[in-house]
Amino acid sequence: MKGYVIALDQGTTSSRAIVFDAQGAVVSLAQRPFPQIYPRPGWVEHDPYAILSSQLEALSEAFAKSGLEAEDIAAIGVTNQRETTIVWDRQTGKPVYNAIVWQCRRTAGLCDQLSSEGMGAYIRDKTGLLIDAYFSGTKINWILENVPGARERAERGELLFGTVDSWLIWNLTGGREHISDYSNCSRTMLFDIDRLRWDEDLCRVLKVPMLMLPAPVPSSAEYGRVAPGIKGVEALAGVPICGSAGDQAAALLGQGCIRPGEGKNTYGTGCFTLMNTGSRSVRSISGMLTSVAWCLNGSITYALEGSVFNAGSAIQWLRDEMGLISSAAESGPTAETVPDNGGVYMVPAFTGLGAPHWDMYARGTIVGITRGTTRAHIVRAAMEGIAYEVRDLLDAMELDSGTRLPALRVDGGASVSDFLMQFQADILHRPIDRPAMVETTAFGAAFLAGLAAGVWSSPEEITGLRRSERVFEPQMDAERAEGYYRQWQRALQRALKWEQN
Repeated sequence: MKGYVIALDQGTTSSRAIVFDAQGAVVSLAQRPFPQIYPRPGWVEHDPYAILSSQLEALSEAFAKSGLEAEDIAAIGVTNQRETTIVWDRQTGKPVYNAIVWQCRRTAGLCDQLSSEGMGAYIRDKTGLLIDAYFSGTKINWILENVPGARERAERGELLFGTVDSWLIWNLTGGREHISDYSNCSRTMLFDIDRLRWDEDLCRVLKVPMLMLPAPVPSSAEYGRVAPGIKGVEALAGVPICGSAGDQAAALLGQGCIRPGEGKNTYGTGCFTLMNTGSRSVRSISGMLTSVAWCLNGSITYALEGSVFNAGSAIQWLRDEMGLISSAAESGPTAETVPDNGGVYMVPAFTGLGAPHWDMYARGTIVGITRGTTRAHIVRAAMEGIAYEVRDLLDAMELDSGTRLPALRVDGGASVSDFLMQFQADILHRPIDRPAMVETTAFGAAFLAGLAAGVWSSPEEITGLRRSERVFEPQMDAERAEGYYRQWQRALQRALKWEQN
């Protein structure tokens, strides 16, 4: 039996490809960064061709490094940055505009209008989401309204919309398959998560022609095959594409959180905490989101999610814009050179605040600076700010679900920081479980593809493949930790509604 699966992990700042064997071990890996585009404050874009070319280059390199033949590859799985919106020509494949990234705030005004029109309750009931510029629906509307001729072309059926999964699969199959799995569909603000179909009323309100929407599909099934003649990956022609899930859903599966009440947090560009709620699509009263996690064998698994827009991006900011560290790896050791934060708190709301606050007009804030504040205090405050944001999410999530997570499983780039993971355990008052194999997002996508291709036979197998590398137990005095958290709440108030003032 073919025992290898390739995962395409298309993220916000880079595209990666990883080859896994049947034991879930990484055989080879390749990564390509691509440029970020900031046309105006609060606006974030990507070049769709840069997304595609970087992903194909990573795929080509990872496959070459593996030493395998195409006949050894059972399937390809896709996981992706969610909500990021691409509109392209059905015939030529040419995008009509740059990809509008999930972080982009340009449609905040339209979101305010939807809220004033009383659409909040309907959107929450149908989609499990709150009204926010984060999601794809208002981004599609912006492209159709602002690109000359786009609306007319879309209404004639000449244009297609897709999140990044759709864009990649459409191109990999030579334009034959225009699809999106349920987990990605459920992040558009246009998808009925209980009936698993596009909502006609929401499409009408947001003026999105349904002709341009991809076909919703389960997370594990054969969608199509790699087309012949795709530059750089010609050797993989004919390999089936069998799995797809948004990055956070894929990470939940990759962490082995297959039972209700289990949860994980991914420390990426943003922070994303998800709790498996099984077959219950719980509607939040605390600012959380409800999404489809995956669909396997006709059975839907839902998740409660809290999304923080800026987490790892705060570390990037320290490095790239402020020059306070020369590499992300320096952040933890630098933070540990001071005994505490010196009273300094940072709220990394560079592009607003996500769950549970949902303030599109919040902006980044540093408070408590004195003449004695050092570079290390600022670095420490940025890292601690990430942990406080996760505490905000988990408190709200447990209120909604009525379930306390016994431990939090973690992954993502910043999870390699022992300092951050220990501080996270202290602030949450519970263990932090870091896996030995940190490529959990990619492995979730690989596992979905491998299930459809017969490499694995049931979701339960993934729990036997996961191993813990280290469990961080709380060490800080609980009263001291709560004091830090109360000060964070004060700092947070300074960041709210900043742009409107």
